This record gives sequence, C-alpha cells and structure tokens, in this order.
Amino acid sequence: MGIKSFFAKPFARKVVKKHQKSHAQAIQIQENWLKNNLKKAEQTIFGQAYEFDKIRNYLEYKIRVPIAEYEDLKTYIDEMVLGSPNILWPGKPAYFAKTSGTTSGAKYIPISKESMPFHISGARDALLHYVHYSGNSAFLDQKLIFLSGSPALETKHGIPTGRLSGIVNHHVPGYLRSNQLPTYETNCIEDWEEKLEAIVQETLQERMGLISGIPPWVQMYFDRLETFSGQKIGDLFPDFQLFVTGGVNFEPYRQKLMDSIGREIDVVETYPASEGFIAFQDSTGEEGLLLNVDGGIFFEFVPTDTYFTATPKRLMLSEVQLGVNYALLMSTNAGLWSYSIGDTVKFVSLNPFRIVVTGRIKHFISAFGEHVIAEEAERAMAEALKACPEASLVEFTLAPQVNPSAGELPYHEWLVEFAQAPQDPTKFQAVLEASMNAQNIYYKDLITGKVLQPLKLTILKPNAFIDYMKSQGKLGGQNKVPRLANDRVIADGLVS
Repeated sequence: MGIKSFFAKPFARKVVKKHQKSHAQAIQIQENWLKNNLKKAEQTIFGQAYEFDKIRNYLEYKIRVPIAEYEDLKTYIDEMVLGSPNILWPGKPAYFAKTSGTTSGAKYIPISKESMPFHISGARDALLHYVHYSGNSAFLDQKLIFLSGSPALETKHGIPTGRLSGIVNHHVPGYLRSNQLPTYETNCIEDWEEKLEAIVQETLQERMGLISGIPPWVQMYFDRLETFSGQKIGDLFPDFQLFVTGGVNFEPYRQKLMDSIGREIDVVETYPASEGFIAFQDSTGEEGLLLNVDGGIFFEFVPTDTYFTATPKRLMLSEVQLGVNYALLMSTNAGLWSYSIGDTVKFVSLNPFRIVVTGRIKHFISAFGEHVIAEEAERAMAEALKACPEASLVEFTLAPQVNPSAGELPYHEWLVEFAQAPQDPTKFQAVLEASMNAQNIYYKDLITGKVLQPLKLTILKPNAFIDYMKSQGKLGGQNKVPRLANDRVIADGLVS
C-alpha cells in the first residue's frame, strides 16, 4: 500500500462523518447559507436593487427575488465581464466559467474565491466516500486521467476565463499532481481529435487506476486505445479500478463502456456544474446522488408543472417530496440568485437528501401536449437494450415529426447510433414504444386517440453524432447532445 492510499482511509472517515453531520442538520445549514450569502452581498448592485438588507427569511426572499435564467442576469454579468466590481458578489470574480448557451451565445458563469474551494472539495469528497465504503484506495497510487477541457485560460479584463474543467485543473491537489494525466501541454491542445491521439500515446504504457470524464468522450478514448493496442481496456490497464463520471445519466452508456473494458469496474457518479458542485454518489448501494447541502449553495425546487406558469411554486429543502420532478434553482456564494440551471431533478431519499437528474426543463417533447422528458426516454432505451442484449448503444436523441408524409400521422422519431445494431430492430422499436406508453399516460392517450402513430426508429450511420458535433464546433470536452428537442434542428442535422 502506497502512502497516498494509506492516508486516504482515515481522511475518508473524517469526510464521511462531516457529510453525515451536515445531512442531520441539512435544513438549518441551508437556511444559514441563504442568510450568509445575502448578508455578504448586501452592498452589491444586485443586493441593493433587491434590498437584501430587509430580507429576514426564505418567504421574504422569494417574494423579493425572482427566478432568474441567464438572460435575466446577463446585463449584470456583462458588467462583470467588463471588469466592474461589486455587481452580483463583492469584488470581482476569481474566474469566469465559459459555457455554450443556446439563446445567448457564450455564457460567463462567475466563480468567486469563496465558491472555488467547494468545486474542488465536492469531487474530492465523492472519491473519499468511495474509499470509505469500498475499502479500496489502491487506485490513488496509480495514474489518474481526467478527460477535460483545456486548462489554458484567456483573460477578460483581468479575470481568468475558460471551461470549468480547465479551471478546476489548476486546483488539483498537489498530492495528486504526480499521478495526473494527460500532461499540461497535451491537455492544452484545442482540437479534440488531435488531443485524443496525444492522450492515447501518453497513456498506452501507463498503469491507469482511475479514469474520469463524460461517457461519450471516454468511449472515444477507449475505442482509440483498443485500435492501437488490440486489447480490451481492462487488459491494457490491469490496475484500472474506478471510473468517475458526471454531466449525463450514465446508464445508457454503461453496457458499451463495460464491454470496452472487458470486465465490470466500480463507477462513481458526480453532479458538477459551472454554478456549483451540486451532488455526488456517496454509496454504491443506494440510488441517487447525495445533495451537497453544505457547499455554499442555497437550493430551491420548483415543481416542473408550475415552472412556466405566472406563479411558479418555489420550495426550499424542507418542503420537497419524493418522486416529484423539480426544476433546480441555486443561490450561490458566487452571486447567482434563484438561478435556474436548466436541470430537473427528483428526490429518491429524504434522509439523507438524495436526488437523480431527470432531464432539462427546456429539453422535452410536447408538440401535442405529451411532455415526454429525458428520464422517460432513457428508461425506455435501457429496457430496449435489456430486451435486445446483443445491441450496443453509442448515442441517441429524439424529436417530433409534425409534418410527416402525406397520409401519415405525426410521430416521435428516435435517432439512434449503435455500436452493434439489434438483430431485430422491429422488436427494439416495439419495446421502446411499450415503455413510453407505460410511463407517460399523455403519450399513450395520443397514440390510442390516433393523434400520433407509434414512434419510429431511425438507425444512424457510424460516427453520426461525432460528425454532427464536429460540424457544430462542439466536438469533445464537456459538450453533450440533448436527449430531446421539441424541434428538428438536431434531428435534421444528424440525418443530413
């Protein structure tokens, strides 16, 4: 046992106890974060505009401070990007995390000196919970790879700016630096395919213990490794024990990744965002991710069926219920206030508070009132893959076809890229259809009422998603194709 793996175990016990204590007092801790963040920001431009000094509790807070999406805060953030201090948070941001926006171009999410440590401790604590509950710390003595965006940062009026994963790269703890791959120079390569080739060459002969990244991009890495070596990943890296992932639901990708590895390995899921570190998998034996209740963020939850109404129902942690889909709002110690990050979640445990991500509040199909969400589509896909075990998924998305051929009813089109196609695509399609009917009563009613015809499965050519992302300038890094869209922009791009 190496020195890192030896000392990780007592440290892990300490961190696990800390989170257990936090969840025993979760409601009070959340109230404290709201109070502390408001007090800190009282004299900012935003704090004065919304009279933070007069807010005494959550009820008064949600009366005074409206739900905000990026566009609602954009004028404030634009001032911050130009270098103005004390806008949303005291002083200037320590960083801007640059993300891709769908309506506003690039988004600049502020990260403060107060919030940055929580981005790091969240990921660290996920690993330490795994160490504590599994008893396995040996991977810490091997090489670790984090497939991420470039750590090369540009400067916006004195403020370092880049992808969150690139920013975090500058804060990897010193005790892991000697284990970390790829090298800084390789990680700075902007072209994803060139970068991937360099990573493959750097890691082929290494003893990899942990690999981390978004599943579709890790799968590309595995495919290149297998092409170069002729070996399964588990044989090439016999010390590979832990896969750490986040940003998307892992289940649709599990089978193909494990097939590439050639054996089952442990998986730890995390829920990082540019706005803050939201949750992480604290136990391999429990469903859901542990909400990071003591991470600088005050959380609010809006039932999705009220989100787009004139009076959305806003709840704090003490008011949530199991199994309800909520839009997630965050008020952070970087100056975001009741900010909707666009994700939807539901609670699978209230003691402790554990969530699963169910989709995106604006990524759904409701061309006819069916309101199909990502969670339903992903469950249907999992059932179809189970029914056709020879099939292996690369990626999928779905969209409505509201203008079908003459004489046809409208339908949902499922665009799927397989590594190995099902032997019986008709059966695969039928399982998808049966699952959607079972899960979504509105969809079923539209089918039985002859408003929609059953879904259609379109099998895409190899590399369809890679080619599409490349055409959009979004290949690699942290970019993801939405599971659902209420239009056909992505669908038409994939089949063009």
